[in-house]
Amino acid sequence: MTTVTDSSHPLLSVRDVSVRFGGIVALDGISFDVQRGQICGVIGPNGAGKTTLFNCLSRLYQPHAGRITFNGEDLLAKPQHGIAAAGIGRTFQNVALFPAMTVRENVQVGRHCRTRTGYWANALRLRSVQREEAEVRAHTERMLDLLALQDVADTPVKNLSFGTRKRVEMARALIAEPQLLLLDEPAAGLNHEEVDGLRQLIADVRDRFRVTVLLVEHHLNLVMRVSDQVVAMNFGRKIADGPPAQVQADAEVVRAYLGTETA
Repeated sequence: MTTVTDSSHPLLSVRDVSVRFGGIVALDGISFDVQRGQICGVIGPNGAGKTTLFNCLSRLYQPHAGRITFNGEDLLAKPQHGIAAAGIGRTFQNVALFPAMTVRENVQVGRHCRTRTGYWANALRLRSVQREEAEVRAHTERMLDLLALQDVADTPVKNLSFGTRKRVEMARALIAEPQLLLLDEPAAGLNHEEVDGLRQLIADVRDRFRVTVLLVEHHLNLVMRVSDQVVAMNFGRKIADGPPAQVQADAEVVRAYLGTETA
């Protein structure tokens, strides 16, 4: 597995982040770094805090304590609508596409954060708008080619299999040219063959687009096979952080999943 890393500064740094919902502590002082070009998997039982962490990175939640630095800047100072433009793309466990729109139209939507022309330029159909629209179309066709979606490009998303819809959602996230791609339970609802194809797709996306991937996933076999680094969580705390084999053998991780010590 080829990894493109810059060891001088992590792309993403999470430090002492805590989130509470009333009396429930969803995240309890969690800290970890993700280096550029890595695939980092985040694992843990239900209720471990994985989705809460993703929602903090997406600015859907505001932590009660701690800091998050992305690409050297304070991520928590950015508004929610500025996350895509800052260089973060995300997919969701429950696919968040426009079901009546075609695959091509859904993918094009993801490029809007990179457009610059304003209301009046669009109303007057200025030449700059036409150039920008041509660029969006070109980027869209390239993305459809790269993710093998050309055959269904004009098909409404609602008519596609769940696995194909997940690929469409990934294309929509990638067309914005993110530096960090957040994948939220991408294997949910997929069969064994589709999961294996997903593993190869994630690795190909990282290498081809030179994007860093943060992956939240219950499918341990997928995480351990595709990740360079694994962060294990339980009850909102980080219990292990390191290479997949090291985390998989960690006694606290085994207890969290199986309730037993390693043999």
